[in-house]
Amino acid sequence: MSGTSEKVYVEILKKIKTIIEEDNLQAGDKLPSERELTDRLHVGRSSVREALRSLELLGLIETRRGEGTFIKPATGHRLVEVLASFILHDKKAKQNLLETKSIILRDCIELAVKRIKDKDVEFLNVLLQQMHEEDDSGQLQKLSYQFKDAVIRLCDNHLLYRLWIELSGYGSSLHGKTFFPDPGDCSQIMEHLKNGDSMKVIQLMSREL
Repeated sequence: MSGTSEKVYVEILKKIKTIIEEDNLQAGDKLPSERELTDRLHVGRSSVREALRSLELLGLIETRRGEGTFIKPATGHRLVEVLASFILHDKKAKQNLLETKSIILRDCIELAVKRIKDKDVEFLNVLLQQMHEEDDSGQLQKLSYQFKDAVIRLCDNHLLYRLWIELSGYGSSLHGKTFFPDPGDCSQIMEHLKNGDSMKVIQLMSREL
């Protein structure tokens, strides 16, 4: 797909998202027909069909023979989040994402250092011990994610935590990978948390950025 055609393709996806929002469509609702979308978007029918096919491959919509195209219930992600993986082809959007994610991470860690309690230290120590004893790479990744998530949760601010989760989801769509701190990193993070050194924790947790 050339740069120009990719730009048109992304614009069509964004406009379909706008139509869904304007028509207040929910899971289970029927999308406008291809002909109606073509008229409303002022693009070729083949372009609309290609965009719809992509959304169907992503599991966001389904076509029922003789009935039309319907929005599928969300399964762990929302339509806006998945469309973001297309929209974030824009370099400025990528930079904005990384800057915002960095700010949210810093704020979460600074609050975490102030609010960490003895019971939190105990929980993190248990995860850390399990990581040191684990040989299976898949299970080690799972424990690593739980450790990182637990550190972010220490901010004790639900809104900040949710923002981090959403931005992390976008980031995964953007670069296709997630940072998993190894046991050595986690041991250092643990020590710096207990010592109240937020800058050291931020440095270690910022590697995925």
